[in-house]
Amino acid sequence: MAKDRSQREEYGAPLRRLLLGVILLCLLGIFLVWRIDSPRVERFRAQVTDRVVPSMDWAMVPVTATINLVRDFQSYHRLSEQNRELRSELRQMRAWKEAALQLEQENARLLDLNNVRLDPRLTFITGVVMADSGSPFRQSVLLNVGARDGIVDGWAAMDGIGLVGRISGVGRNTARVILLTDAASSVPATIQPSGQTALVAGDNTAAPVIDFLENPDMVRPGDRVVSSGDGGVFPAGLLIGQVAASPTGRLRVRLSADYERLEFLRVLRHHGSVPIDDPGGIVGPVRAVPHPGGADAPKTEEEARNE
Repeated sequence: MAKDRSQREEYGAPLRRLLLGVILLCLLGIFLVWRIDSPRVERFRAQVTDRVVPSMDWAMVPVTATINLVRDFQSYHRLSEQNRELRSELRQMRAWKEAALQLEQENARLLDLNNVRLDPRLTFITGVVMADSGSPFRQSVLLNVGARDGIVDGWAAMDGIGLVGRISGVGRNTARVILLTDAASSVPATIQPSGQTALVAGDNTAAPVIDFLENPDMVRPGDRVVSSGDGGVFPAGLLIGQVAASPTGRLRVRLSADYERLEFLRVLRHHGSVPIDDPGGIVGPVRAVPHPGGADAPKTEEEARNE
């Protein structure tokens, strides 16, 4: 066994050296052929390339597929990052859109408050609605203005269009507004153009009822309902709404104020009508009496009484 192994080593070493020398000669020959600048050698190189390269396409298929797979993965990774960035930007844009809509609505409410035409003698305080009662039996809202702002019980509160309610309960920094829809609310009103007087009474529904109407036949759906000023609680002429007929035939008021979106309210400073303490002298008519200088000249009232 040892002798056979030594014989194989004696034959194997020269063969390896011979093979290595042949490979080196082939490589040297290829190098020389590839470096020789001759038309014949160029044609030879072209023929070798035509023979070898097409037959190597099968070896390049997995390499090309691997390269394409890597490129597709890189492209997918870039698309995933771009999609994540776009989603983040979309969320930011939605937040900005919501903020813009809220500012637009808030601006519209404030513009509506500025466009309300009131008696120039009335001044007002604008307050923000902080909360509502949240009860079906008591309908009211809470404002962020109170006694420190000079708020007094009984003052009227309006939104951008019409009357909302009255102040009922004042704290130092807050005030509660009883809405017209509350069962405890009753407002003297005038229906135009007929001039009928009535009482708008809340019943915890969206449309208060019209009570104590003098002549219902003179009232039609769509007539304007404004405050009459009777009782000296509310100023006269504040818009309340329009007359509407319920399915049962009872007359109600479709309120002009938007009770679904009460955000700002204008509290009107109203100290009531000035009472008349001195009725003054009653001025009677002047009668025409003859004048000493002429028959048709007018006489004074004292001369007429003396006659």
